[in-house]
Amino acid sequence: METKLSELVARLKSAAGDNLKAVVLYGSAATSEYQGKHSDVNTLCVVERAAVADLERMHGVSDWWMKEGNPAPVIFTHEELVRSADVFAIELLDMKHRHRMLFGDDFLEKMDVPLRLHRLQVERELRTNWMRLRQAVVASPDSKKARLGIMLASVATFCVLFRHALIGAGDPEPHTKREAVDGVAVLSGGDPSGFRSILDFRAGQVREKDLDIEATLHSYSEFVEVVTNEVDRRFETS
Repeated sequence: METKLSELVARLKSAAGDNLKAVVLYGSAATSEYQGKHSDVNTLCVVERAAVADLERMHGVSDWWMKEGNPAPVIFTHEELVRSADVFAIELLDMKHRHRMLFGDDFLEKMDVPLRLHRLQVERELRTNWMRLRQAVVASPDSKKARLGIMLASVATFCVLFRHALIGAGDPEPHTKREAVDGVAVLSGGDPSGFRSILDFRAGQVREKDLDIEATLHSYSEFVEVVTNEVDRRFETS
């Protein structure tokens, strides 16, 4: 990964020139939780200008990076990041706490992320992703592989939201996905066994043939429901 990241920065510098101000690696790829098979390599590019012509100069780099199996870089100007910090509180808090500078000054260390809309965003994102989980179950083929895929595709997002639910509730911020799952289990009284099983599978600690996928999906879905409703109740009354 380090070789590819160095090449990404070199290509971005060549394509964007002086317009490129910073390149940031963020998310699990910047932490000890990175798992090559399951984790995305998320990058943020901070530029001076983000007009269409400026973005088009970076298209070739983005195309190469995506063909390497990575999400396209997120592009912002510094002013845009600062002005949107309140509505992207979840994303920017995560960047602030889990990032590595690949190029440029570490502006995230000094960035203030207002939390006045944080709880609202957590509630909305939990309910939105719970709805998407239900849609995925309804729409997916009736197969163990499809059911497992639903959980693998959503577990990282839910763990982020669980972490922020704990932050919003005033609890200490968890450092790992497992800590986030266990924390909201205590908060909500829900059964985290489905999430624990999927995290074990991602880590290579459990084989697919040893998973009761249907039972795991039931536990997984019920846990999301319990946590979402408890977060909604707590945030409305506090």
